[in-house]
Amino acid sequence: MARQEQGMVEKRGAGLWLAHVFMITGVLIVSFPIWLAFVASTVTHSEIVSPPMPVWPGDRLWENYKEALFSGANVPVAKMLWNSLIMAVGIATGKIIISLLSAFAIVYFRFPCRSMFFWMIFLTLMLPVEVRIVPTFEVVAGFGMLNTYYGLIFPLIASATATFLFRQFFLTIPDELAEAARVDGAKPMQFFIDIVVPMSRTNMAALFVILFIYGWNQYLWPLLITTDPEMNTIVMGIKQMLPTGDDITEWPVIMATSILAMIPPIIVVISMQKLFVRGLVDSEK
Repeated sequence: MARQEQGMVEKRGAGLWLAHVFMITGVLIVSFPIWLAFVASTVTHSEIVSPPMPVWPGDRLWENYKEALFSGANVPVAKMLWNSLIMAVGIATGKIIISLLSAFAIVYFRFPCRSMFFWMIFLTLMLPVEVRIVPTFEVVAGFGMLNTYYGLIFPLIASATATFLFRQFFLTIPDELAEAARVDGAKPMQFFIDIVVPMSRTNMAALFVILFIYGWNQYLWPLLITTDPEMNTIVMGIKQMLPTGDDITEWPVIMATSILAMIPPIIVVISMQKLFVRGLVDSEK
């Protein structure tokens, strides 16, 4: 019996080591292109275009990143990073607030056609931004929100997915909590702010990470409603750095810009990692 248990432990240990080897190999494969982009951002243009390309950082890191941040062709990268940050935070925050309120109304308020309104919200998943982009542009232009942060954020803050997720979570909250709050004389919004929102903290964190990256990676909508270079986002800026004619491509600066564009999402994911994982686990429950 003891020998059988020892054999099982040995087999389990071998499988664990094999799983770690596969995971480490996968991480190296995924991160290698990012490493090459970082290396390309620290060398000169001639070193990039002259094979073989170096695989270790060069001595131009400070110069290339300084040129990218403060000496952009149209707009410095620092300004585009700021625009993208405001847009991503605004979209993520707006989606969470609106989804919380709409899910709370659907779950805790009794009104005619409540289920129909919920499914109407859910059916908007079939209408992505690309389908409704022309009428949305007309509305934004009519309100004078072109080349503004309001125009970048407001048309994208409705989220049927977040509403659905919050609704499913609210349905798991015991009805006794609402009854107890009602007996204590708490108003609906007081119950929402003091009880429902704190209980939804991990779900909000998980959604914030996903929605922040969604807003950060937006390209088509900012490209459509912004004509002022000062309102360019970082994704637009990387595309505009690529020449269309016979101009020389400044690959070190472009790679430096790409690395800088990855930093804010990485910071958000790492800083909210525990809440993000806990929110996904709570959502499954």
